[in-house]
Amino acid sequence: MARKDKKDKAEEQSGWLETVLVVIGALVLALLIQQFLVKPYKIPSPSMVPTLDEGQRILVNRIGERFGDPKNGQIVVFNPPSGAGDTAESCAVQHGSDEACIKPLPGKLKQAFVKRVVGVPGDEIQIQQGHVIRNGKAVDEPYALPCDGPSCNMKTFTVPAGHYFMMGDNRGNSDDSRFWGPLPRDYVIGRAFATYWPPKRIGGL
Repeated sequence: MARKDKKDKAEEQSGWLETVLVVIGALVLALLIQQFLVKPYKIPSPSMVPTLDEGQRILVNRIGERFGDPKNGQIVVFNPPSGAGDTAESCAVQHGSDEACIKPLPGKLKQAFVKRVVGVPGDEIQIQQGHVIRNGKAVDEPYALPCDGPSCNMKTFTVPAGHYFMMGDNRGNSDDSRFWGPLPRDYVIGRAFATYWPPKRIGGL
């Protein structure tokens, strides 16, 4: 009888150990997926309205960032240059109110931004009433809100090699490349490909 009790106890301990190992394995797998494959993000501001609302949650493809460059029209998550946000100095060079920042300050912020790619290396970009004119042709942007502020009209400039020009869809209320400059390629975290919260907004991007 004592031998059977010992066997039952050993089997019970083995079962608990197996459960603990499974839980640990699942946690490690979840962390690896977030680090290298897919990671969730919460939209921090209204700069991407109407496409993405403040507080909405998205999924970001991190592995794709390692094998392909961002493309025009894609929504991308990234760490912005150090001039973004509430800073006294936002651009590395002086520019007029009708000119975009053409050189970012060195370094990047830890905070993640979400914007749309509107210019890739070599593109000639002009902004008229918040809409993008790329390489001499108006871009079809049904997602962009009307814009009539000082930053809604900017002279033509060329996106430098290894950089991307980012803008929010809410063109009149977006802290983007117009102010802190083109985004270095290695600041990109990944491409947003789906929304998962709130439930009524679940879908692809």
